[in-house]
Amino acid sequence: MSKKQPLTRKQKRLLKKRRRRRIFFGIEIFILLILIAGVFIYAKLGKMNFTSLDFSKIGVNSGVSNNKVMKGYTTIGLVGLDNRSNKLKSGNSDTMIIASIDNDTKKVKLVSVYRDTYLRIGEDSEGNGQYNRANAAYAKGGAEQFLNMLNTNLDLNVTDFVSVDFQAVAEAVELLGGIDVELKEEEVVHLNNYCVETSKVTGMDYTPLKKTAGVHHLNGVQTVAYARIRYTAGNDFRRAARQREVIYKIVEKAKNADVATLSKILDKVFPNIYTSFSKAEILQMGMSMLSYDIEDQTGFPFDHLYGQRVKDAVGIDVVLPVTLESNVIKLHEFLYPEDSYTPSEEVKAYSQRIVDKSGFGEESRLDHSEDGSLAAYRESDTE
Repeated sequence: MSKKQPLTRKQKRLLKKRRRRRIFFGIEIFILLILIAGVFIYAKLGKMNFTSLDFSKIGVNSGVSNNKVMKGYTTIGLVGLDNRSNKLKSGNSDTMIIASIDNDTKKVKLVSVYRDTYLRIGEDSEGNGQYNRANAAYAKGGAEQFLNMLNTNLDLNVTDFVSVDFQAVAEAVELLGGIDVELKEEEVVHLNNYCVETSKVTGMDYTPLKKTAGVHHLNGVQTVAYARIRYTAGNDFRRAARQREVIYKIVEKAKNADVATLSKILDKVFPNIYTSFSKAEILQMGMSMLSYDIEDQTGFPFDHLYGQRVKDAVGIDVVLPVTLESNVIKLHEFLYPEDSYTPSEEVKAYSQRIVDKSGFGEESRLDHSEDGSLAAYRESDTE
């Protein structure tokens, strides 16, 4: 056999060029696919409802806007509206979630603000602070008042929001083929009850679940009904945990969905979304969405008293942060663990005002007055 002849310099140069062309060609194809996907998503964005915010109505407490650690995060206010008239610009925000995205790691943390939390939701006509249930802020002043409430009570700098109604959630889950959820027997009973109204409002079908504990496969209507349950142990705290669970399962399913399914979801869901993000911002976030991971989740306030009556909130029970200041410290430890946080003077003042109105101060604080996690609820059967 003849020995293989070594390549000449000219042949080596030609081979190198071919390899380069193949590499460059592969890169070009990849970039082209990304551009096509971007154009595809951009075309769908016309179905969404956009708005511009009036930032003169959105306050930021002293020292917050210049916080270097917080600038490394994108923080978004998520609103779920329990509306029955397809209105996205007003109504009680029965779901309020702070989504904090680490811009470097793409890790996401979710914090549910319990709807009945007693906070300073705005000012009256004379400039005096108004204190009420947190979910009243969106109903009174739309997205601006909602963001103002988050920023001023919690020392945050949230500048964007996304609102959806439960029609959007039901449609998304339906198109993704449903989700699997572990249910207690009592949850099955309440879920079936909620399905009746949810089905009428959404115009979507469901089949009642068998009254047995265990893992059940839920369709769109059933998923929304599950997220609305509040009549089990833990009341609204467990409901908030269920809502975060639903978000997590939808995100994980969407990551594995094919293009055709995602296209259908965009067509169905986008008309039921109202947001302050621009098309360009949504496109930029959407292109990297598959790299996002929900790292952790919790509920706010951590330490609270439930079912309290406050003198100027006549006739309603509230979730009382005990105290607001200590809870905001815990919130910042959760969201921004690398930050050395000190509460602003505004938060200290609002916290003291709540103490004065309620009569419950730091001495009333409980270590964990109500564990809002689903894990604790599931484990309660074995205690």
